[in-house]
Amino acid sequence: MANNLMKALDAAFGHPRGKVGELGGRVMAVLNAKVEEHVTDLAAPTAEEVVLVLGPGPGVGLKLAGERALKAIGVDPSQVMLDEARERCAELIVSGRVELREGAATRTGQPEDSVDVVISVNNLQLWGNRPAAFHELVRVLRPGGRLVVSVHRRVLDTSEYDLIKEAEAAGFTGVRTSLQQYGGVVGPSVQLLADVPA
Repeated sequence: MANNLMKALDAAFGHPRGKVGELGGRVMAVLNAKVEEHVTDLAAPTAEEVVLVLGPGPGVGLKLAGERALKAIGVDPSQVMLDEARERCAELIVSGRVELREGAATRTGQPEDSVDVVISVNNLQLWGNRPAAFHELVRVLRPGGRLVVSVHRRVLDTSEYDLIKEAEAAGFTGVRTSLQQYGGVVGPSVQLLADVPA
């Protein structure tokens, strides 16, 4: 029974697929809305900047970034989530301000020094090889670029201290974390902010 529940939760939220993944996307769009808005505000993309959104899920934060930035690129391994984000961001895609592609934190498909900001909301626990992902993000960020990550503390499988050390080992500077409470049943989120040297 517990195994079936874990499979269903993974199909809805971990690696969204099928009808369960579509339902999970709708739930994420509602429950993560405040987080997506806050993280986009922290990232503060300007109209001259390119933003990479890792795991945009149903596209709530991707749309916010696309409305502010020169361009927002969403990279997600789930076709279900790419479809939901495509629907939510349809007008911005037509105008060229949002682009979507299959990928992951360790393989973004972005050229070196091609983005100004990287945003990740509630998917750091799914990055797989986190040190390799941090190295990939340093590679794609332009000098002076910034990273803003938010993840539910309860799903974080490492300490905040170790997370900071992983980001620093990849080449990020000014790495700092804080806790943010958004309300609801999920508890506090860890926010990680970091920069690439100019």
